Amino acid sequence: MTSLPIALQAAQVEALPDAGAAAAEPLAATGAAGESLASAAPASLDLLDLVLKASLPVQFIILLLVVGSVLSWVIIFRKRAVLRRAAREAEQFEERFWSGAELSKLYAGVTERGRAIGGSEAIFEAGFREFNRARQRRGADPRAQLESAQRAMRVTTSRELDSLEHNLELLANIGSTAPYVGLVGTVFGIMVTMHSLLASTQQVGIRDVAPGISEALFATAIGLFVAIPAVWAYNRFANGVERLAVRYEAFAEEFSSILQRQLHMEE
Repeated sequence: MTSLPIALQAAQVEALPDAGAAAAEPLAATGAAGESLASAAPASLDLLDLVLKASLPVQFIILLLVVGSVLSWVIIFRKRAVLRRAAREAEQFEERFWSGAELSKLYAGVTERGRAIGGSEAIFEAGFREFNRARQRRGADPRAQLESAQRAMRVTTSRELDSLEHNLELLANIGSTAPYVGLVGTVFGIMVTMHSLLASTQQVGIRDVAPGISEALFATAIGLFVAIPAVWAYNRFANGVERLAVRYEAFAEEFSSILQRQLHMEE
């Protein structure tokens, strides 16, 4: 009978599981998971470091794209100022032309200013100068006088439009070729990365491939950043030059009609 109480006392004395250790196990697991997530977090992208660590072909192509971008922005700012000035001068001169002033006085005012003229003002000066020169010839046919003035105005119009279109071709070339140049950099970057991985004897993971692929794609991104403003500016400036060409041609036709009426009045 005494053996039963002794067994019960031994069962009560057995140690219970440590509650502190059991609570510490989930915390340790949570800390390990947090450390793994922190190590797996993506690092910040340093573009300058990406360029400096790129291969030489990719660096050379990026340099070409940067030079093309600088040239395109210089052309954009200059051409914007030139087209604005041309439109403003054409509007100011046409206001004076249609104000009712005599052609001879207007011509004298244009030639006596001692400054470079352009646009509608240059077209008027060339046409009226050639018209006066043709009238001074003895026995000159009125039709030949008018054709001479029209020919001078056409030549001046072509010269003015050629001046306005200067460097637009370069802007179009930069905009059309920059994406392909960036694509060449991408191809070189991928080739260099693949060759370096093939030469490695260790196991290759995504961390080994990512830097080379990043620099390769960065070249394509720069090509697009160079091309988009250049193409947009070229289309805008080409449209502006076309509008000025229509304005110059309309002015030349109207001025030819005035000269023709003047010849009929003198007959």
